[in-house]
Amino acid sequence: MAGFGGLRKGRNEAVDNLGYNEEGDCPRCGGNAQDSTMKGYLQCGSCSHEWADPNYVEEKQAIEPPSYKRDEELIRQFRKDMQSGELADVLGVKEELTGEQEQSLKRLEDKWMSGMQGHFNAAAEERKPLMISFDDDDNIVSTEVGSITLVDNGFDGGEEIRLEYPGIGTEFYAYNERSPTGWKRGPNAEATARSIANVINRSSKLVYANISGNRIGFELRDDSLKRASFVLFVDDPGGTDIIAEKGGVVLDARDPVTLQDYRTVVELVLEDGIISPSEDQLLWAMREQLNIDDMYHVQMVMDICGNNVVKECTTCGGMANLYEEYAAWYCQACEAWC
Repeated sequence: MAGFGGLRKGRNEAVDNLGYNEEGDCPRCGGNAQDSTMKGYLQCGSCSHEWADPNYVEEKQAIEPPSYKRDEELIRQFRKDMQSGELADVLGVKEELTGEQEQSLKRLEDKWMSGMQGHFNAAAEERKPLMISFDDDDNIVSTEVGSITLVDNGFDGGEEIRLEYPGIGTEFYAYNERSPTGWKRGPNAEATARSIANVINRSSKLVYANISGNRIGFELRDDSLKRASFVLFVDDPGGTDIIAEKGGVVLDARDPVTLQDYRTVVELVLEDGIISPSEDQLLWAMREQLNIDDMYHVQMVMDICGNNVVKECTTCGGMANLYEEYAAWYCQACEAWC
């Protein structure tokens, strides 16, 4: 029985530990009370049980009513803290501003809450800081350069999205699950839009893709790129599943009805004075739809932008000059008509 000595000792210690002392303060074990970390409570020194202090009286302090003097003191203290810290250059802290600067700040204070937009790359690990764009009158403007909308989810193959910038190149994204730059069709248009946006964010060097339901908006990655030069082209041979839009103009070769519709697209294309390969294909498809000959097209281009319009060569990427008498563009480097 010698082997059970340790067991009996443990039982005796458990009885002592769990025993109740009637002379103590703790309602659980009778241990002595001590101050708790919580205000108005006591804590047992033996079992750490906490209970409300029956003798505690809460001290109620009257809240000072707000007044202009109190607000003025808080503002003064805030300015003092700002001037002494890292945020000393925050707008409004420094008072030695010119009249023009004060007027600009006043306009920003009136408008900055109404249209602030920013973006970040959802596919990257590190988010970009909030980016805000202003026009010459300090109006906050959207940073979106184009968008596509999935009006249907019936992809049957051959659908392609092109993102293009003159001098940089063209990015191709197609409905092809086996391609690294291809998207897959989801159970609905919203799921397919997420797949397209994920592929573009993962591969594109031109834009970020932001999703809103079945609509995907694009913002330029590099602030040095001009939004007017960005080209968005959708090739949807089997039907109308995707609609591209830029500057409020729908870029669909099957959509134009009148010559004015065609002129509107030409004006959008010539905003930067360059006709890219995808833009050239879009205008050609629209001319086929409306039975517009090349001579009339060149005349319209010159009416809108003069004879300085250049076309990006599909072979070498250089800029081809317009020859009005031939109603075409000629690339000197390739010695070929574009």
